[in-house]
Amino acid sequence: MANRSELSDLETHLGYWLRYVSNHVSHAFSRKVEGKGVTVAEWVMLRQLYGRQGTIPSALADELGMTRGAISKLADRLIAKSLITKSLSDQDRRFQSLSLTPSGSALVPVLARLADENDAEFFDHLAPDERELVVRMMKDIVRRRGLSAVPVE
Repeated sequence: MANRSELSDLETHLGYWLRYVSNHVSHAFSRKVEGKGVTVAEWVMLRQLYGRQGTIPSALADELGMTRGAISKLADRLIAKSLITKSLSDQDRRFQSLSLTPSGSALVPVLARLADENDAEFFDHLAPDERELVVRMMKDIVRRRGLSAVPVE
């Protein structure tokens, strides 16, 4: 067993601080969107559908790095909330496409403003060059690690 003095403190780990900040940013945003009746995962799906005409669930799954089952569950929840619709092809009943309803289309800009406000609350103290550096470093880690799943919860 390692000597206690040989163990690094939690606070010496960059991952600790990333998770610490991420948890607070995510929790604050989650509370904001829940006030509008959706979860963060639902917001991500709504945002991905915004401005598109009929998207197949498998394409969404690929784009968001989620399973088709997870997309199906999200779609069912959003359909129940009348924020998206599912259309079946007349030629092939297995072919489905998802689209925003007028209510869903109207909600996305509201949620986007909440996302912008949340970012501002946590990061507006950073100078533009500092913010760009943080984003560039995070994107570099994503690229180097081959990360593809969109963080939704």
